[in-house]
Amino acid sequence: MNNKPLPSLAIGILTKNESRLIGRCIESALFADEVIVLDSGSTDNTLDIAQKLGAKTFTSADWQGFAVQRNRLLEKVGSDYIFFLDADEVITPELRTELQSIVQSGASGVWKVRWTVVAYGHVLKHFKSNASMERLFPRALIDHYKGVVHEEAVLSVNSQIQRSVMKHRLLHHSRQSIRASLEKLTQYAMLGAAKRHSAGKRGGIGRGTLSALSSFLKTYILQGGFLDGGPGFLYCYFVALECFFRYVALEYDRDLLTENVSR
Repeated sequence: MNNKPLPSLAIGILTKNESRLIGRCIESALFADEVIVLDSGSTDNTLDIAQKLGAKTFTSADWQGFAVQRNRLLEKVGSDYIFFLDADEVITPELRTELQSIVQSGASGVWKVRWTVVAYGHVLKHFKSNASMERLFPRALIDHYKGVVHEEAVLSVNSQIQRSVMKHRLLHHSRQSIRASLEKLTQYAMLGAAKRHSAGKRGGIGRGTLSALSSFLKTYILQGGFLDGGPGFLYCYFVALECFFRYVALEYDRDLLTENVSR
């Protein structure tokens, strides 16, 4: 008889002022052996909600970028596998079953996940994004994360690791309101500009316009955003605006970006 225990799973969530969404996010993750929330200094009741739902909560308010926060969260993980979940995401029952199957198999590899987008209270049923992010890892496989935004995992081994895309999708509550979209636009445009500035890239209105136009045509036309009415248009338009202002900030806020990088 094999009495070896099944591999364990931790689900890690980074938060800051996510009281509107964190409840359903954590509730969808409670099947895991541990749910770990690392907060960046919320001023709402995000942590109270997380604690009442049984998550392990920690606070690290000295924000230094997404990679640093993920590294801090990794230090808290005691399970064999780690799945990173954003506070505006929900694990569907189908994805939960798929996650459990992978973990219980004890397989080695890196698994990516895709999204079904929820915007302005509507599921974008026709919009299909094939973009995917690495989310599930054996804990021992991750050495650390790097990058301020769109961070990536640096693995602890140099050999070829099998990478797979999970069959089922997360529900991604990407845009909750116009106000939240404007706030997110500012945050991600500036983070994207800082990343490109560090890489020595140039910006400008022309480059920003081309990037925004390319993004809008891809998401609204090719990926079917136009089939989801007003919410589909707004989602694709805000994504395009982020592309535009990323390159405009790279040109016109270069001194500000230099100050932030040198801190």
